[in-house]
Amino acid sequence: MPSHLESLPVLDLSQLDQGDQGADDFLRGLRRATHEIGFFYLVGHGVPQSVMDDVIGAAHELFALPEADKGAIAMTRSAHFRGFTRVGGERTQGTVDWREQIDIGPERAALPIRPGSPGWERLQGPNQWPAALPGLRAVVERWETSLAQVARRLLHAWARSLGQSETVFDSAFGDVPATLMKIVRYPGRAQQSAPQGVGAHKDSGVLTLLYVEPGKGGLQVEHDGEWIDAPAMPGAFVVNIGELLEYATGGYLRATVHRVVSPPEGSERISAPYFFNPALDSQMPILTLPNELAAQAVGVTQDPRNPIFATYGANALKSRLRAHPDVAAIHHADLVDRPA
Repeated sequence: MPSHLESLPVLDLSQLDQGDQGADDFLRGLRRATHEIGFFYLVGHGVPQSVMDDVIGAAHELFALPEADKGAIAMTRSAHFRGFTRVGGERTQGTVDWREQIDIGPERAALPIRPGSPGWERLQGPNQWPAALPGLRAVVERWETSLAQVARRLLHAWARSLGQSETVFDSAFGDVPATLMKIVRYPGRAQQSAPQGVGAHKDSGVLTLLYVEPGKGGLQVEHDGEWIDAPAMPGAFVVNIGELLEYATGGYLRATVHRVVSPPEGSERISAPYFFNPALDSQMPILTLPNELAAQAVGVTQDPRNPIFATYGANALKSRLRAHPDVAAIHHADLVDRPA
């Protein structure tokens, strides 16, 4: 990749079905993009446009609901960090993000809180669904099914590109990975106001598939000290890796800082990020890379303010407690000083 990057690379997942040469080309492009940048556009993924359109349509319906309907499923009512967050209700690096959203995870029963049990067990639990929008759950379930297939295929491709068995990551994810889905609305803001839609950060998990409403910009990716714009590309996902893929590769693959700038006043931006992560109680394997790749692994980022925990649940809980201090104060005051 050139040192001065003007746009993210575009990779075509369908190359994996185009014989050995096509697959080899994709694997080389995947490895290079995520070693040097950590972000790329993904086309040829096979997710029907109708499924993508349904998510955006459901988002518009969700955010058009009366405040009382959204407040009835407020995240502050959930010990599992599920449900609706009002504009200004989330923080990144301690600064308020200007967006509203719903957070949805695997639909599972809550675990009992036991003395000495790891705090991340509290992330498991049921979702909150808006009674005024009964069709949302079916839309989200179709979305999750489609994107999980893409994510698992990408994981297998990453493993192959790094000289590993394609199933090397499978045991960490199991049958019920700790996925997180968000449907997000960024309202427009006056140009003179603070521009933070969501502040600069790295994702805490393994990989993210982001779909943005067509025609919308705002996402920016840090590369060599500059911010690279990553506007929506028709029919494409923006893909990035999280801290645990950096951890698994000893820093050969790098989690990359990114942010969203608020849209102009009088407009809005809808997006649907999907975070594909291991089971809460699992650890990503530490890969033994081929010599030529290992020589380029620079080590895992060491930031005492943002440690990378080996167990995914601890990494996820760290992020949730910081992002939603109101939920932490209501439900998890005992974990604020011992997040793992």
